[in-house]
Amino acid sequence: MNSQSSKTKTNTKQCPDAELQVAPSMLDILKLEARSASSFQSCVQRENFRSHLFGGQVIAQALRAACHTVDSDRCAHSLHAYFLRAGTAAKPVDYEVENLRDGKSISSRRILAKQDKHVLFSMSASFHKHEQGFSHQQDIDLSDCPSPEQLLQQKQKEQEKHGAKPAQSTVNTMPFEFVSASGDLFLSEQVQAPEARFWLRSALPEHTSSIEQACALAYVSDLGLLATAVLPHPSNLFSDKLAPASIDHALWLHNVDFDLNDWLLCCSTSPWAANARGFTTARFYDRRGVLVASAAQEGLLRFNSYTEEK
Repeated sequence: MNSQSSKTKTNTKQCPDAELQVAPSMLDILKLEARSASSFQSCVQRENFRSHLFGGQVIAQALRAACHTVDSDRCAHSLHAYFLRAGTAAKPVDYEVENLRDGKSISSRRILAKQDKHVLFSMSASFHKHEQGFSHQQDIDLSDCPSPEQLLQQKQKEQEKHGAKPAQSTVNTMPFEFVSASGDLFLSEQVQAPEARFWLRSALPEHTSSIEQACALAYVSDLGLLATAVLPHPSNLFSDKLAPASIDHALWLHNVDFDLNDWLLCCSTSPWAANARGFTTARFYDRRGVLVASAAQEGLLRFNSYTEEK
């Protein structure tokens, strides 16, 4: 499932007690209708620029479905997902959760996402009860990275000077704000190193649960990674000559004490691309430089002479 762009469509299905707006909030997207103790259905489907379901949405909803089946004292710490076929925003997505094991401190779940009984996506997720243990983190130097406020101020000055959108623009990634510190990550065709830094935040209500925060981070972890793999080539993710699609995605949640109402910095790098595939890793930090999560993704980067079907 491809990365999201400003050209998205949203379909909604009224769920009990759901107040869905034209532009749904992150919590609207995470609302699921329970069909049984282990099966759930989406209320909101967002479409990406290839007219398919946005992959981050499916990851987030699958994780939310799994969370409904796990004791509240166990937090999601990792997930590993495969995108098997493209979905459509015209129909709800059904999520089936299988309980693989509930151990003394770790619970494991397998989740399938389906439309019309066809499997779109499979994911394994693991949940861990808090325990005391060793603690360390590799330090990161953020002194050379402009703050999101500085980048937004720079953008505003360029708009006032030129009376139009500047070359570096925020991408409409509702329900997230996106501010790049690495130029136009999605549209530039200038060849550069396969590394990017960009800030992300979402407008979540006060007292949003740590479960919903984790699912929201899972949603946005699918944004920008595949685009990073295109940076060292004279193209961009939205080029008509390219047919990109996510193949698999992994996310490790290191810290449950974060707030997506404040900015997180994503540092992504692509160490390899070949054979019509690109591989990218990413780390997510809060303003203090605390490592919140890590992600890895491999995706198709086919030339458009091929069909988009995997």
